[in-house]
Amino acid sequence: MNDELKVFTGNAHPELAKAITKSLHIPLGKCEVTQFSNENTFVRVLENVRERDVFIVQPISSPVNSHIMELLIMIDAMKRASARRITAVMPYYAYGRSDKKDQPRVPITARLIADLLTVAGANRVLTVDLHKAQIQGFFNIPVDELTAFHLLTDYFKKNKKEAIKNMVVVAADFGITKQARDIAAWMKKPLAIMEKRRIGNKDKTELLNVIGDVDGKNALIVDEEIDTAGSLVSVVDALVARGANEIYACSTHAVFSGDAIEKIANCKVKKVVVTNSVPIPPGKISDKIEIIPIAPLLGEAIKRIHTGQSVGAMFEK
Repeated sequence: MNDELKVFTGNAHPELAKAITKSLHIPLGKCEVTQFSNENTFVRVLENVRERDVFIVQPISSPVNSHIMELLIMIDAMKRASARRITAVMPYYAYGRSDKKDQPRVPITARLIADLLTVAGANRVLTVDLHKAQIQGFFNIPVDELTAFHLLTDYFKKNKKEAIKNMVVVAADFGITKQARDIAAWMKKPLAIMEKRRIGNKDKTELLNVIGDVDGKNALIVDEEIDTAGSLVSVVDALVARGANEIYACSTHAVFSGDAIEKIANCKVKKVVVTNSVPIPPGKISDKIEIIPIAPLLGEAIKRIHTGQSVGAMFEK
């Protein structure tokens, strides 16, 4: 397996790629990914990948557009170097919110990214907790979507045993309801749902209603992504206003744009548990943030894809 399997990384999250290869007991592939002074990206594969099974680890994190181009050019380089199969490992799929034409004269950018990856030469995509599951349908190549919510909820089962005795799982909005319902079932807890709407094209939401009983209960807010943390804070405030006790949150993707950390620090959430699907700089870590490593999950999925085993079996209980 080790001779045929090759894992490479762009500049988006090399620490994650190193952790994945460590879990697989293989060296990280050698590849030069640089940018000229004119902002053109240059890629050179520094080892033989002919007829190899190649995985490129590149979450589409900030700077988003630069990292998309890096990934596309790396895929093209691997294809021209005669790799047998190329899998784009994208723990975080940017532009996932642009998954439908909900206004006049707007693009469906999530579909555009899928087309770009396919045209570049990707044979497969491995990702984690998409904004909407139907994004998989934008691809004409296989897409394996993992979920990190098992990892996140295991943290609470192990470390917050007292808190979960009287806990309600709260879906941050209707879009995350299915995942929140699954988490509630795993934890054998009731479910509540926040009804909100996004205000235009701004990173702001308006909270409309809380569906479910949260009075006197500890709450676990579930969302797939924390960006500016504005939605998280509004949900926390609403739960406090409706009598919730201790409030926790879990999310796969810790984007933490702008002053997200300050918002989290100043609101009444006790702990926010996230994964390192995107790089989290030291300056964006506080006592309220708990980071769960995602490399073992991705490493196991890569091994199963490479050896032809079921990826879905990883989540069967």
